[in-house]
Amino acid sequence: MQITDVRVRTVAKEGKMRAVVSITIDEVFVVHDIKVIEGDKGLFIAMPSRKAVDGEYRDIAHPINSETRDMLQSIILKAYEEAALTETQE
Repeated sequence: MQITDVRVRTVAKEGKMRAVVSITIDEVFVVHDIKVIEGDKGLFIAMPSRKAVDGEYRDIAHPINSETRDMLQSIILKAYEEAALTETQE
């Protein structure tokens, strides 16, 4: 599996969410609405989710192992940092 495109939309820094990201996998499958969140221990990603009947949020799409999650997070956070740097230079 290769991440072939990452699109970052930064958001106003009023809350903990810093960006909304879409990734393309192998140039054929897109996952939208991955969030970049500023947590107590730094940035992390939150996969797209939907509110269930019981009020809990459940991921719609997510990696099934920690290696894949770590790989996705690394690629997404690198793209976010590049986008944020470009934004501050404008």
